Amino acid sequence: MSHLIDQPIHILGAGGIGAVLAWGLAREGYSVILVETHPQKVAEGQKQGVTIDGLGSQPVPFVAFEEWTPPEEGFILLCTKTYDNPAVFASLPDDAFLVPVQNGYDPELEKRNHAGEGIASFVSECERDRPITRITRPGSLHLGGRRPITAAEREDLKSLAEALAKSQLFPVEFVADVRPYKATKLMYNAAISPLAAAAGVDNGELLTDSLAKQLFFGMLRENYAILRHAGIPLARIGPFHPDTVSIILRTPGLPHFMAMFFRPSLRGTYCSMAPDIPVGRTEIEAYNGHLIRLAGDFPCPLNRAAFDLVEKVTREKLKPQREHLQYLADHLPAGVLN
Repeated sequence: MSHLIDQPIHILGAGGIGAVLAWGLAREGYSVILVETHPQKVAEGQKQGVTIDGLGSQPVPFVAFEEWTPPEEGFILLCTKTYDNPAVFASLPDDAFLVPVQNGYDPELEKRNHAGEGIASFVSECERDRPITRITRPGSLHLGGRRPITAAEREDLKSLAEALAKSQLFPVEFVADVRPYKATKLMYNAAISPLAAAAGVDNGELLTDSLAKQLFFGMLRENYAILRHAGIPLARIGPFHPDTVSIILRTPGLPHFMAMFFRPSLRGTYCSMAPDIPVGRTEIEAYNGHLIRLAGDFPCPLNRAAFDLVEKVTREKLKPQREHLQYLADHLPAGVLN
C-alpha cells in the first residue's frame, strides 16, 4: 500500500509557518517542495534554500505558484494567508490530500471535505523577500481530523504528525479532533491581531499599555462569550484552558497581575497581520469577520469596532499608530469596556 508520507510534500506558502515546516521536514530527509507567489522569495529560495535564524539552512526546491502543478498523490500543506486561498482552490483537484495550517476561518475552506488540519501556536516571522525566518515564541503544533475520518486518513495524518515531530523544533500532538484547537487559536488571534496591527506595536505592548490592555482583555472576554454562545468546543493551548482564562478575566485585579508574567514572552513578537497592513490586504475577514458572523444577534461591539478599524486603516492607507486604539475606544457603545 502506498503511503503519502513517502511522496514529495508540497508546502504552499513560504511564510513563517510554511518555512519552518519545510525546514524541519527537509532536515529529517523528507522530500519537500515549497511553492510561493513572491518572485524574489522564489529566486532566493532556489539559491539558498530555507533558513531558520540561528539554525542554518536546508536545501529545499522552490517553485513559483503559477508554474506549480498539484501532485496526483501526496500531502499538500496549505500555509498561505487565507486571502490567497481562492487562487489555490482554483488549481486543486477535489481529491487532493489538503492539510491547511493557517490562522482564521475561510468560509470556502470550511466547505471543502479535507480530512484534517494543523494549528500552530508557535510564532515564526519570515522575511517578506527571502525565505529566512526566526521562531520568536515557542509553541506547539496540533494536527488531527476536522471531520469523521477513515482509518486510512487517520494513518496518513498521524504519519505526517510523526514526520513533523522528528525535527523537535516544536512539540507536535496528533489529536482526534482539531476543531477545538482551531477555535481556541481564533479566540486569541482575533484579540491580538487587529489591536497590535492597527497600533503598530509588538504583542507585548498589549499587556503593557493601559488602553491596549483594557481593549485586549475586553476582546478576549467577548471572543470567549461568542464561541461559548455558539456552542463551539474549545481546547487548551498554552498554560490555561479558555474556561480558566475566562475566570481570570472576570476576577478583579487578576488579569493585570497575570500580565506581568506573560509580558516578557510576548515582547518582540509581532502578529501575522502586522506586515499585511501596509500592503492593504489582511485576514480580518477570517478572524473577526468570522466571529461576527458566528455571533449573529449576539452582541459583539468590540469585534465590530476592531473589524471596522482595520478596514479603515487599510482602505485609507493610514500609518499604524497607538492613536488608532483611542479612536476604537472612543467609538465603542457606552459601557462596553466597563
